[in-house]
Amino acid sequence: MENHDCLWINATLTVITQEGMPETLSPAAIGCKNGKISHLSLMSDLPKKSNKMALEIIDVAGACVTPGLIDCHTHLIFGGNRAEEFNLRLQGYTYEQIAKQGGGIMSTVNHTRVATEQALEKSAERRLDQLLADGVTTVEIKSGYGLSIVDEEKMLRVARKLGDASPLTITTTFLGAHALPPEYSDRSEYIELVSKEMLPRLHDEGLIDAVDAFCDKIAFSVDEVDSVFAAATSLGLPVKLHAEQLSNSGGAQLAAKYAALSADHLEYLSEAGAIAMVDSGTVAVLLPGAFYMLRETQKPPIALLREHKVPVAIATDTNPGSSPTLSARLMMVMACQEFGLTPQEAIHGMTINAAKALGMDDVIGSLEIGKMADLVVWNVTQPSELVYWLGGNLVSSVIKGGEPIYPLS
Repeated sequence: MENHDCLWINATLTVITQEGMPETLSPAAIGCKNGKISHLSLMSDLPKKSNKMALEIIDVAGACVTPGLIDCHTHLIFGGNRAEEFNLRLQGYTYEQIAKQGGGIMSTVNHTRVATEQALEKSAERRLDQLLADGVTTVEIKSGYGLSIVDEEKMLRVARKLGDASPLTITTTFLGAHALPPEYSDRSEYIELVSKEMLPRLHDEGLIDAVDAFCDKIAFSVDEVDSVFAAATSLGLPVKLHAEQLSNSGGAQLAAKYAALSADHLEYLSEAGAIAMVDSGTVAVLLPGAFYMLRETQKPPIALLREHKVPVAIATDTNPGSSPTLSARLMMVMACQEFGLTPQEAIHGMTINAAKALGMDDVIGSLEIGKMADLVVWNVTQPSELVYWLGGNLVSSVIKGGEPIYPLS
Protein backbone atom coordinates (compact mmCIF):
# COMPACT_ATOMS: atom_id res chain seq x y z
CA MET A 1 0.00 0.00 0.00
CA GLU A 2 1.33 3.46 -0.91
CA ASN A 3 2.39 5.92 1.72
CA HIS A 4 0.00 8.71 2.64
CA ASP A 5 0.56 12.33 3.56
CA CYS A 6 -1.72 11.95 6.55
CA LEU A 7 -3.89 9.32 8.21
CA TRP A 8 -6.70 9.97 10.68
CA ILE A 9 -7.43 6.92 12.82
CA ASN A 10 -10.11 5.79 15.30
CA ALA A 11 -12.71 7.92 13.53
CA THR A 12 -16.43 7.49 12.94
CA LEU A 13 -16.84 7.91 9.18
CA THR A 14 -19.98 8.28 7.06
CA VAL A 15 -19.11 7.05 3.58
CA ILE A 16 -21.18 6.65 0.41
CA THR A 17 -21.50 3.11 -0.91
CA GLN A 18 -21.66 2.22 -4.60
CA GLU A 19 -25.45 2.05 -4.25
CA GLY A 20 -25.44 5.68 -3.13
CA MET A 21 -26.42 4.85 0.45
CA PRO A 22 -24.48 6.06 3.49
CA GLU A 23 -22.61 3.61 5.66
CA THR A 24 -21.01 4.36 9.01
CA LEU A 25 -17.54 2.94 9.59
CA SER A 26 -16.30 2.92 13.18
CA PRO A 27 -13.62 2.73 14.39
CA ALA A 28 -12.14 3.61 11.02
CA ALA A 29 -9.24 5.31 9.29
CA ILE A 30 -9.14 7.85 6.49
CA GLY A 31 -5.97 8.84 4.66
CA CYS A 32 -5.03 11.50 2.14
CA LYS A 33 -2.28 11.91 -0.43
CA ASN A 34 -1.66 14.94 -2.63
CA GLY A 35 -4.78 16.61 -1.30
CA LYS A 36 -7.13 13.73 -2.13
CA ILE A 37 -8.66 10.92 -0.13
CA SER A 38 -6.43 7.89 -0.61
CA HIS A 39 -7.65 5.42 2.01
CA LEU A 40 -10.88 4.42 3.78
CA SER A 41 -11.19 1.37 5.99
CA LEU A 42 -12.11 -0.02 9.35
CA MET A 43 -9.23 0.05 11.82
CA SER A 44 -9.27 -3.74 11.81
CA ASP A 45 -8.49 -3.70 8.07
CA LEU A 46 -5.41 -1.51 8.39
CA PRO A 47 -2.09 -3.25 7.79
CA LYS A 48 -0.42 -4.14 11.08
CA LYS A 49 2.43 -1.74 10.37
CA SER A 50 0.02 1.12 9.76
CA ASN A 51 2.37 3.58 11.44
CA LYS A 52 4.57 3.30 8.34
CA MET A 53 1.71 4.20 6.02
CA ALA A 54 1.69 7.87 6.79
CA LEU A 55 3.98 10.79 7.32
CA GLU A 56 1.57 11.93 10.00
CA ILE A 57 -0.94 9.91 12.01
CA ILE A 58 -3.68 11.69 13.94
CA ASP A 59 -5.77 9.80 16.47
CA VAL A 60 -9.18 11.50 16.65
CA ALA A 61 -10.26 9.23 19.52
CA GLY A 62 -13.70 8.28 18.23
CA ALA A 63 -14.70 11.68 16.86
CA CYS A 64 -16.87 11.94 13.76
CA VAL A 65 -15.25 12.84 10.46
CA THR A 66 -17.51 14.08 7.65
CA PRO A 67 -16.92 15.74 4.31
CA GLY A 68 -16.45 19.49 4.57
CA LEU A 69 -19.82 21.22 4.60
CA ILE A 70 -20.86 22.93 1.36
CA ASP A 71 -22.94 26.12 1.42
CA CYS A 72 -24.45 26.14 -2.05
CA HIS A 73 -26.60 29.29 -1.76
CA THR A 74 -25.37 32.53 -0.17
CA HIS A 75 -25.58 36.27 -0.73
CA LEU A 76 -22.46 36.79 1.35
CA ILE A 77 -21.37 40.13 -0.14
CA PHE A 78 -23.50 43.16 0.73
CA GLY A 79 -23.41 46.62 2.26
CA GLY A 80 -25.25 47.65 5.41
CA ASN A 81 -27.85 45.52 7.16
CA ARG A 82 -31.62 45.35 7.50
CA ALA A 83 -32.09 45.06 11.24
CA GLU A 84 -34.90 47.62 11.12
CA GLU A 85 -36.85 45.41 8.73
CA PHE A 86 -36.52 42.61 11.26
CA ASN A 87 -38.28 44.86 13.75
CA LEU A 88 -41.04 45.53 11.19
CA ARG A 89 -41.55 41.82 10.61
CA LEU A 90 -41.91 41.35 14.37
CA GLN A 91 -44.72 43.92 14.17
CA GLY A 92 -46.50 41.86 11.53
CA TYR A 93 -45.27 43.31 8.24
CA THR A 94 -44.68 40.71 5.52
CA TYR A 95 -41.63 40.41 3.29
CA GLU A 96 -43.79 41.46 0.34
CA GLN A 97 -45.17 44.54 2.15
CA ILE A 98 -41.68 45.68 3.14
CA ALA A 99 -40.42 45.23 -0.42
CA LYS A 100 -43.31 47.29 -1.84
CA GLN A 101 -42.45 50.10 0.59
CA GLY A 102 -38.92 50.35 -0.80
CA GLY A 103 -37.27 48.02 1.67
CA GLY A 104 -36.08 44.51 1.09
CA ILE A 105 -33.60 43.89 -1.69
CA MET A 106 -33.57 47.52 -2.84
CA SER A 107 -32.46 48.71 0.60
CA THR A 108 -29.40 46.48 0.35
CA VAL A 109 -28.81 47.54 -3.27
CA ASN A 110 -28.52 51.16 -2.15
CA HIS A 111 -26.01 50.31 0.59
CA THR A 112 -24.00 48.00 -1.67
CA ARG A 113 -23.74 50.52 -4.48
CA VAL A 114 -22.13 53.15 -2.25
CA ALA A 115 -19.77 50.70 -0.53
CA THR A 116 -16.19 50.39 -1.74
CA GLU A 117 -14.73 47.09 -2.88
CA GLN A 118 -12.46 47.14 0.15
CA ALA A 119 -15.37 47.59 2.55
CA LEU A 120 -17.39 44.84 0.89
CA GLU A 121 -14.43 42.48 0.95
CA LYS A 122 -13.67 43.15 4.61
CA SER A 123 -17.24 42.58 5.79
CA ALA A 124 -17.69 39.46 3.64
CA GLU A 125 -14.37 38.10 4.92
CA ARG A 126 -15.70 38.20 8.48
CA ARG A 127 -18.81 36.29 7.46
CA LEU A 128 -16.73 33.77 5.56
CA ASP A 129 -14.60 33.17 8.66
CA GLN A 130 -17.76 32.35 10.62
CA LEU A 131 -18.80 29.76 8.05
CA LEU A 132 -15.34 28.20 8.09
CA ALA A 133 -15.47 27.90 11.88
CA ASP A 134 -18.77 26.05 11.43
CA GLY A 135 -17.20 23.40 9.17
CA VAL A 136 -17.79 24.89 5.71
CA THR A 137 -15.11 24.27 3.07
CA THR A 138 -16.93 25.35 -0.12
CA VAL A 139 -19.17 28.41 -0.56
CA GLU A 140 -21.23 29.75 -3.44
CA ILE A 141 -21.51 33.56 -3.50
CA LYS A 142 -24.14 35.39 -5.56
CA SER A 143 -24.14 38.94 -6.82
CA GLY A 144 -27.54 40.65 -7.18
CA TYR A 145 -27.22 43.68 -4.89
CA GLY A 146 -25.64 45.87 -7.55
CA LEU A 147 -28.17 45.64 -10.42
CA SER A 148 -25.97 47.72 -12.70
CA ILE A 149 -23.01 46.63 -14.79
CA VAL A 150 -20.53 48.52 -12.63
CA ASP A 151 -21.93 47.35 -9.31
CA GLU A 152 -22.53 43.72 -10.29
CA GLU A 153 -18.97 43.68 -11.60
CA LYS A 154 -17.79 45.11 -8.28
CA MET A 155 -19.52 42.38 -6.29
CA LEU A 156 -18.20 39.59 -8.47
CA ARG A 157 -14.66 40.98 -8.34
CA VAL A 158 -14.87 40.93 -4.55
CA ALA A 159 -16.05 37.31 -4.66
CA ARG A 160 -13.08 36.37 -6.85
CA LYS A 161 -10.72 38.19 -4.46
CA LEU A 162 -12.17 36.28 -1.54
CA GLY A 163 -11.61 33.06 -3.45
CA ASP A 164 -7.99 33.98 -4.08
CA ALA A 165 -7.32 34.95 -0.47
CA SER A 166 -9.34 32.31 1.37
CA PRO A 167 -8.43 28.64 1.84
CA LEU A 168 -12.06 27.82 1.00
CA THR A 169 -13.34 27.01 -2.48
CA ILE A 170 -15.59 29.85 -3.63
CA THR A 171 -17.84 29.76 -6.68
CA THR A 172 -19.53 32.84 -8.12
CA THR A 173 -23.08 33.21 -9.39
CA PHE A 174 -24.39 36.18 -11.36
CA LEU A 175 -27.83 37.23 -10.06
CA GLY A 176 -28.56 40.27 -12.19
CA ALA A 177 -32.25 39.31 -12.42
CA HIS A 178 -32.76 39.68 -8.67
CA ALA A 179 -34.98 42.77 -8.63
CA LEU A 180 -35.87 45.71 -10.86
CA PRO A 181 -33.52 48.61 -10.02
CA PRO A 182 -35.17 51.98 -9.28
CA GLU A 183 -33.73 53.66 -12.39
CA TYR A 184 -35.69 51.27 -14.64
CA SER A 185 -39.45 51.43 -15.14
CA ASP A 186 -39.40 49.23 -18.23
CA ARG A 187 -38.88 45.64 -17.11
CA SER A 188 -38.10 44.37 -20.60
CA GLU A 189 -35.39 47.00 -20.98
CA TYR A 190 -33.68 45.83 -17.80
CA ILE A 191 -33.94 42.15 -18.73
CA GLU A 192 -32.35 43.01 -22.08
CA LEU A 193 -29.52 44.79 -20.25
CA VAL A 194 -28.93 41.72 -18.07
CA SER A 195 -29.06 39.30 -21.00
CA LYS A 196 -27.24 41.21 -23.73
CA GLU A 197 -24.79 43.45 -21.88
CA MET A 198 -24.14 42.32 -18.31
CA LEU A 199 -23.89 38.61 -18.96
CA PRO A 200 -21.50 38.71 -21.93
CA ARG A 201 -19.24 41.32 -20.32
CA LEU A 202 -18.99 39.65 -16.94
CA HIS A 203 -18.52 36.26 -18.57
CA ASP A 204 -15.72 37.61 -20.77
CA GLU A 205 -14.02 38.93 -17.64
CA GLY A 206 -14.10 35.45 -16.11
CA LEU A 207 -16.24 36.50 -13.16
CA ILE A 208 -19.16 34.07 -13.53
CA ASP A 209 -19.41 30.37 -12.73
CA ALA A 210 -23.21 30.19 -12.92
CA VAL A 211 -26.29 32.37 -13.50
CA ASP A 212 -29.27 32.74 -11.17
CA ALA A 213 -32.58 34.64 -11.18
CA PHE A 214 -35.47 35.33 -8.82
CA CYS A 215 -38.68 34.03 -10.35
CA ASP A 216 -41.75 34.93 -8.26
CA LYS A 217 -44.66 37.33 -8.01
CA ILE A 218 -42.54 40.11 -6.46
CA ALA A 219 -39.61 39.48 -8.81
CA PHE A 220 -39.45 38.33 -12.45
CA SER A 221 -41.82 36.24 -14.52
CA VAL A 222 -41.10 32.89 -16.16
CA ASP A 223 -40.87 34.57 -19.57
CA GLU A 224 -38.45 37.21 -18.32
CA VAL A 225 -36.18 34.68 -16.66
CA ASP A 226 -36.38 32.48 -19.76
CA SER A 227 -34.66 35.26 -21.72
CA VAL A 228 -31.85 35.46 -19.16
CA PHE A 229 -31.38 31.69 -19.08
CA ALA A 230 -31.32 31.46 -22.88
CA ALA A 231 -28.52 34.03 -22.91
CA ALA A 232 -26.63 32.17 -20.16
CA THR A 233 -26.96 28.86 -21.98
CA SER A 234 -25.65 30.39 -25.20
CA LEU A 235 -22.49 31.30 -23.27
CA GLY A 236 -22.16 27.80 -21.85
CA LEU A 237 -23.01 28.87 -18.30
CA PRO A 238 -25.08 26.63 -15.98
CA VAL A 239 -28.14 28.15 -14.33
CA LYS A 240 -29.85 28.09 -10.93
CA LEU A 241 -33.17 29.60 -9.86
CA HIS A 242 -34.89 31.14 -6.84
CA ALA A 243 -38.24 29.42 -7.40
CA GLU A 244 -41.65 28.86 -5.80
CA GLN A 245 -40.77 30.74 -2.61
CA LEU A 246 -43.89 32.89 -2.33
CA SER A 247 -46.13 31.31 -4.97
CA ASN A 248 -46.27 28.50 -7.51
CA SER A 249 -45.07 30.43 -10.54
CA GLY A 250 -43.85 27.53 -12.67
CA GLY A 251 -40.26 28.32 -11.85
CA ALA A 252 -39.36 24.70 -11.15
CA GLN A 253 -40.45 23.68 -14.65
CA LEU A 254 -38.43 26.56 -16.10
CA ALA A 255 -35.37 25.45 -14.14
CA ALA A 256 -35.87 21.92 -15.45
CA LYS A 257 -36.19 23.18 -19.02
CA TYR A 258 -32.61 24.44 -18.78
CA ALA A 259 -31.35 21.45 -16.75
CA ALA A 260 -30.61 23.89 -13.93
CA LEU A 261 -28.13 22.85 -11.27
CA SER A 262 -30.72 23.71 -8.65
CA ALA A 263 -34.06 25.29 -7.87
CA ASP A 264 -34.02 26.95 -4.46
CA HIS A 265 -36.64 27.72 -1.74
CA LEU A 266 -39.54 25.67 -3.23
CA GLU A 267 -42.14 26.20 -0.51
CA TYR A 268 -44.88 26.21 -3.18
CA LEU A 269 -43.45 23.46 -5.38
CA SER A 270 -46.10 21.42 -7.23
CA GLU A 271 -45.93 17.75 -8.15
CA ALA A 272 -45.49 18.72 -11.81
CA GLY A 273 -42.52 20.84 -10.79
CA ALA A 274 -40.98 18.03 -8.74
CA ILE A 275 -41.35 15.56 -11.62
CA ALA A 276 -39.75 18.04 -14.01
CA MET A 277 -36.84 18.56 -11.63
CA VAL A 278 -36.05 14.89 -11.17
CA ASP A 279 -36.20 14.32 -14.92
CA SER A 280 -33.66 17.13 -15.47
CA GLY A 281 -31.39 16.24 -12.55
CA THR A 282 -32.10 19.56 -10.83
CA VAL A 283 -31.38 19.62 -7.09
CA ALA A 284 -33.91 21.05 -4.62
CA VAL A 285 -32.13 23.49 -2.30
CA LEU A 286 -34.03 24.18 0.91
CA LEU A 287 -33.38 27.40 2.84
CA PRO A 288 -34.78 27.01 6.36
CA GLY A 289 -33.23 30.26 7.58
CA ALA A 290 -35.36 32.35 5.21
CA PHE A 291 -38.44 30.28 6.00
CA TYR A 292 -37.91 30.85 9.71
CA MET A 293 -36.97 34.53 9.62
CA LEU A 294 -39.86 35.44 7.31
CA ARG A 295 -42.24 33.54 9.63
CA GLU A 296 -43.61 31.57 6.71
CA THR A 297 -46.15 28.80 7.23
CA GLN A 298 -46.02 27.04 3.84
CA LYS A 299 -43.32 24.38 4.15
CA PRO A 300 -41.49 22.78 1.21
CA PRO A 301 -43.25 19.53 0.21
CA ILE A 302 -40.72 17.10 1.65
CA ALA A 303 -42.93 14.05 1.10
CA LEU A 304 -43.26 15.00 -2.58
CA LEU A 305 -39.50 15.40 -2.96
CA ARG A 306 -38.93 12.03 -1.32
CA GLU A 307 -41.60 10.32 -3.41
CA HIS A 308 -40.04 11.49 -6.66
CA LYS A 309 -36.46 11.05 -5.40
CA VAL A 310 -35.44 14.67 -6.00
CA PRO A 311 -31.99 15.26 -4.40
CA VAL A 312 -32.39 17.69 -1.50
CA ALA A 313 -29.66 20.13 -0.47
CA ILE A 314 -29.62 22.67 2.37
CA ALA A 315 -27.96 26.08 2.41
CA THR A 316 -27.72 29.11 4.67
CA ASP A 317 -28.99 31.70 2.15
CA THR A 318 -26.83 34.11 4.15
CA ASN A 319 -28.15 37.60 3.36
CA PRO A 320 -28.92 40.79 5.30
CA GLY A 321 -32.70 40.54 5.02
CA SER A 322 -34.44 37.19 5.02
CA SER A 323 -31.66 34.94 6.36
CA PRO A 324 -28.99 36.74 8.40
CA THR A 325 -27.39 33.50 9.49
CA LEU A 326 -23.75 32.50 9.78
CA SER A 327 -24.18 28.87 10.81
CA ALA A 328 -24.45 26.06 8.29
CA ARG A 329 -24.96 23.47 10.99
CA LEU A 330 -27.88 25.44 12.46
CA MET A 331 -29.55 25.21 9.05
CA MET A 332 -29.20 21.42 9.24
CA VAL A 333 -30.85 21.45 12.66
CA MET A 334 -33.67 23.65 11.39
CA ALA A 335 -34.17 21.51 8.28
CA CYS A 336 -34.89 18.62 10.62
CA GLN A 337 -37.00 20.58 13.10
CA GLU A 338 -38.92 22.82 10.69
CA PHE A 339 -39.17 20.65 7.57
CA GLY A 340 -38.96 17.13 8.98
CA LEU A 341 -35.74 15.94 7.36
CA THR A 342 -33.94 13.02 8.97
CA PRO A 343 -30.41 13.57 10.32
CA GLN A 344 -29.10 11.51 7.40
CA GLU A 345 -30.97 13.68 4.89
CA ALA A 346 -29.71 16.85 6.55
CA ILE A 347 -26.07 15.71 6.45
CA HIS A 348 -26.45 14.71 2.80
CA GLY A 349 -28.09 18.09 2.21
CA MET A 350 -24.98 19.96 3.32
CA THR A 351 -22.50 17.59 1.66
CA ILE A 352 -23.07 15.41 -1.40
CA ASN A 353 -26.37 16.99 -2.51
CA ALA A 354 -25.00 20.49 -1.99
CA ALA A 355 -22.04 19.47 -4.16
CA LYS A 356 -24.52 18.36 -6.85
CA ALA A 357 -26.21 21.77 -6.61
CA LEU A 358 -22.86 23.31 -7.61
CA GLY A 359 -22.06 20.69 -10.26
CA MET A 360 -19.07 19.58 -8.16
CA ASP A 361 -20.16 16.20 -6.81
CA ASP A 362 -17.45 14.43 -8.81
CA VAL A 363 -14.73 16.09 -6.70
CA ILE A 364 -16.22 17.01 -3.30
CA GLY A 365 -19.15 16.22 -1.05
CA SER A 366 -18.47 12.69 0.15
CA LEU A 367 -15.79 10.51 1.69
CA GLU A 368 -14.72 8.55 -1.37
CA ILE A 369 -11.26 7.61 -2.56
CA GLY A 370 -10.10 10.04 -5.23
CA LYS A 371 -12.19 12.98 -4.03
CA MET A 372 -10.67 16.07 -2.43
CA ALA A 373 -9.65 15.60 1.18
CA ASP A 374 -12.04 18.29 2.43
CA LEU A 375 -12.92 17.04 5.91
CA VAL A 376 -14.30 18.15 9.25
CA VAL A 377 -13.38 16.48 12.53
CA TRP A 378 -16.29 17.06 14.91
CA ASN A 379 -16.33 16.90 18.70
CA VAL A 380 -19.19 14.39 18.61
CA THR A 381 -19.30 10.60 18.57
CA GLN A 382 -22.13 9.97 16.10
CA PRO A 383 -23.31 11.87 12.99
CA SER A 384 -26.84 12.53 14.32
CA GLU A 385 -25.35 14.77 17.01
CA LEU A 386 -24.62 17.36 14.32
CA VAL A 387 -28.36 18.05 14.09
CA TYR A 388 -29.03 17.46 17.79
CA TRP A 389 -26.96 20.17 19.44
CA LEU A 390 -28.67 23.55 19.04
CA GLY A 391 -25.86 26.05 18.63
CA GLY A 392 -22.31 25.95 19.88
CA ASN A 393 -19.11 25.20 18.00
CA LEU A 394 -18.68 21.46 17.53
CA VAL A 395 -15.72 21.69 15.15
CA SER A 396 -12.42 20.24 16.27
CA SER A 397 -10.63 20.90 12.98
CA VAL A 398 -11.33 21.67 9.33
CA ILE A 399 -9.15 20.08 6.64
CA LYS A 400 -9.01 21.48 3.11
CA GLY A 401 -7.21 19.46 0.46
CA GLY A 402 -5.52 17.48 3.22
CA GLU A 403 -4.26 20.60 5.01
CA PRO A 404 -5.65 21.91 8.33
CA ILE A 405 -7.17 25.36 7.89
CA TYR A 406 -9.07 25.68 11.19
CA PRO A 407 -8.03 26.22 13.85
CA LEU A 408 -4.65 27.48 12.76
CA SER A 409 -1.89 26.84 15.29
